[in-house]
Amino acid sequence: MRKLLLLVLALQVSMAVSAQAQYDSTTMAKVTGIGGIFFKCKNVKEMKQWYKDNLGIESDDYGHTFKWYEEKNSDKLGRTVWSPFPNTTDYFGESSQQVMINYRVNDIEKLVEKLKSNGVTIVDKIENYDGIGKFVHILDAEGNRIELWEPVEEHD
Repeated sequence: MRKLLLLVLALQVSMAVSAQAQYDSTTMAKVTGIGGIFFKCKNVKEMKQWYKDNLGIESDDYGHTFKWYEEKNSDKLGRTVWSPFPNTTDYFGESSQQVMINYRVNDIEKLVEKLKSNGVTIVDKIENYDGIGKFVHILDAEGNRIELWEPVEEHD
C-alpha cells in the first residue's frame, strides 16, 4: 500500500511538472527539475511531526508538495540543485548516510534560533558564501544530517 501511495505521489508531481513545462520537439527530452524527495525512516508519524514542528513542512498521507513558479511567471529565479558526491565524502555526516536533503529557507538566522529553542542539534555555524547564500547543517529526529540554505536573491 505504501509503495502505491508513493507511486501515486510521484505520478502527481510528475504530471504537475509536465503540465508546467513547454515541450519543444526540436530539443532533447530531458529532466527539468527535482520531482520529489523520498527517504526511509524508522517512524514515519514521528518524522512527519518533527518536520512540521521544526521546519514547518505540513504533510498529509502522501507527503508535501512544494509548488514552484516558472521563471516567466515570477520576478524571482528559483533554483533546485542536483549534485552527486563521491562515496568518500563526509559532507553528509555519518558515512552510512547516503543522501542529504538541502532545504531552501527564507530566514536562516531566525530558523536556527527556533531550532535551538526546540532542542534540535545544530551541527555547525551559519556560513555565508558570496553569490550563493547562507548554509547550516542540522540533525533531524533520527540523526540524519540536513542542509538548510538561504539563497541569495537572484533576478533575471
